[in-house]
Amino acid sequence: MATRKVWYGLSAVLMIVSIVSLATHGLNLAIDFTGGVTVEANFPRAPNLDAVRGRVIAAGFPDVEVQSFGSSRDIAIRLPPATREQNGSVIRSRLEPVLRQVDPGAQILSLNVVGPQVGGELRRSAAWALAFTLIGIFIYIAFRFHTWRLSLGAIVAVIHDPVLVLGIFSLDRTPFDLAVVAAVLAVVGYSLNDTVVVFDRIRERFATNRRLAPAAVLDQSINQTLSRTIMTKVVTAIVVVALLVLGGPALRGFSEALLIGIIAGTYSSIYISSAIALDCGLTAEHIFPTVKKTAVDHMP
Repeated sequence: MATRKVWYGLSAVLMIVSIVSLATHGLNLAIDFTGGVTVEANFPRAPNLDAVRGRVIAAGFPDVEVQSFGSSRDIAIRLPPATREQNGSVIRSRLEPVLRQVDPGAQILSLNVVGPQVGGELRRSAAWALAFTLIGIFIYIAFRFHTWRLSLGAIVAVIHDPVLVLGIFSLDRTPFDLAVVAAVLAVVGYSLNDTVVVFDRIRERFATNRRLAPAAVLDQSINQTLSRTIMTKVVTAIVVVALLVLGGPALRGFSEALLIGIIAGTYSSIYISSAIALDCGLTAEHIFPTVKKTAVDHMP
């Protein structure tokens, strides 16, 4: 807790950079949110992605995205919502001959058309999901620990983590799709879990050391839960890194969001949530409120 102002400064810089990037560049929204067409195709042999991209553009589909997913013989083609034809069968009939010019054995496995209206609804649903999550967290912490000071610390930490995730996605232009939204909500829950573990230990320490300075109680609580926090996060990060490295483009956004969230969540549960509560004046009396005893008349 003695160094909390340093970490406040670091978090402030990261948050400002993230917010500025989101305000100026926004997110690289995938077709899930903008609308458009996604096509999954299979080739007998690994195709040249540049050749596929060139053929598709020449066929009248500009701004196309072509990337591998799964094996090297499977590719994903994304067409923007500006595509004139939004009929799946028409697009299939135009694309299939183009792909067979690259390899006669090419096959379209699936083709999905997402309209702009659906994309807008998904954006609103994602925003509402995050808003209701934050409100639920605030109410849960306030009732569980009997003080708004810990609730405020948890809320600041929970907002801190997804903002950093979104800021990094804005900076590196990784496509932002529904899988990333799921990862961001998972990050919120994962971070809150660590915060609640620390808060539970704070309550236990206050119960046995009510005369100890609040800063010392918070330091002891964080140190006593630190090994659990580090071990849990390292084990989870190993799995997420494996997904990021070996999962290919289809899992890149999901695994990247989880990895950023794991790092940010560990940091915020140690340096942010408890420090906010301390600076709001947290004491043992706030967690264990004193019950006033009323005088009882003597029996005659």
